[in-house]
Amino acid sequence: MQEKDASSQGFLPHFQHFATQAIHVGQEPEQWTSRAVVPLISLSTTFKQAAPGQHSGFEYSRSGNPTRNCLEKAVAALDGAKYCLAFASGLAATVTITHLLKAGDQIICMDDVYGGTNRYFRQVASEFGLKISFVDCSKIKLLEAAITPETKLVWIETPTNPVLKMIDIEACAHIVHKRGDIILVVDNTFMSPYFQRPLALGADICMCSATKYMNGHSDVVMGLVSVNCERLHNRLRFLQNSLGAVPSPLDCYLCNRGLKTLHVRMEKHFKNGMAVAQFLESNPGVEKVIYPGLPSHPQHELAKRQCTGCTGMITFYIKGTLQHAEIFLKNLKLFTLAESLGGFESLVELPLNQEAVSGLQMKCCHVHIQPAGGLKESVQSVRRLCVLLCKLQIITLNREVL
Repeated sequence: MQEKDASSQGFLPHFQHFATQAIHVGQEPEQWTSRAVVPLISLSTTFKQAAPGQHSGFEYSRSGNPTRNCLEKAVAALDGAKYCLAFASGLAATVTITHLLKAGDQIICMDDVYGGTNRYFRQVASEFGLKISFVDCSKIKLLEAAITPETKLVWIETPTNPVLKMIDIEACAHIVHKRGDIILVVDNTFMSPYFQRPLALGADICMCSATKYMNGHSDVVMGLVSVNCERLHNRLRFLQNSLGAVPSPLDCYLCNRGLKTLHVRMEKHFKNGMAVAQFLESNPGVEKVIYPGLPSHPQHELAKRQCTGCTGMITFYIKGTLQHAEIFLKNLKLFTLAESLGGFESLVELPLNQEAVSGLQMKCCHVHIQPAGGLKESVQSVRRLCVLLCKLQIITLNREVL
């Protein structure tokens, strides 16, 4: 595939000064006595008081940590936010946000959503008196019809996991904010702030699993929450401290380091993702490809209006049965059969269990794939996939697994 700038493909222009902010915001050497250019890993759990009750910005590491502060400031800038809070995982962030509500309140959640979010809402939050409704929020009229006097939070992903539906954030915000007491949360894990800024489109909270693209090296578990509202930030910071689900200073350091290459990695993910998606769409062994960057995606125009590009997440359907999909997966060489996404390695997954597909009825041969973002050229991935799909077609024709 000929490499093109995302804006030349009809997407929004890139956010200005993104790379500069990722490298410099929150990283000022002047904050350290040593004038260290790279932020320090502050492992201390407690900090000396100048006098009884007089703290010098830090008291106890759960309440605030210098290394975590550096990360939170940088992420806030990238999200176009005033504030950011870091958590021990994406689900820890989800739990903390949910604590903004009380028993009897209703959460409207997108019906195609990350399995961990689905599980938490269905099996945990509902046990504490919260009413959970799963709605296809890509259809704005269905969202509007689902809102009741008890609705206090609307939770969406865009693109969704795993079907990659795009949701119009601006349209959702318009509906949700007709009432002043409903919070709109957007899980931005699949896009990252490099390609999408939900707060600028009307969301109240932008959260993500930093485990994925933000860190980018598959060695950190973390969640991030960004907001512009001071009142909401103060409440979430109180809950962050009270619930205690904070990341370690080392994880904060690693994620902060990952941000420095985020812009480079995301461009490579887009290039490789598009190349693999185009190949899969043209291959006779593939029934259907779902990738927001392709014109064939039902919400491709929305993706171009809302995003500056697309990531490397691709969903596709292999022709045949579950056995065909399993043969394909077992014979992959460059792609590792594993959960998660956003690292430098190429991953592939077959979501079969109920939680992974959020209760939706999925075809058995549905495959989720993420081409690598920087260490492998897209042509390698395409060649390997081509060989395997050709072999799979021969097997199908010979009925060896039918």
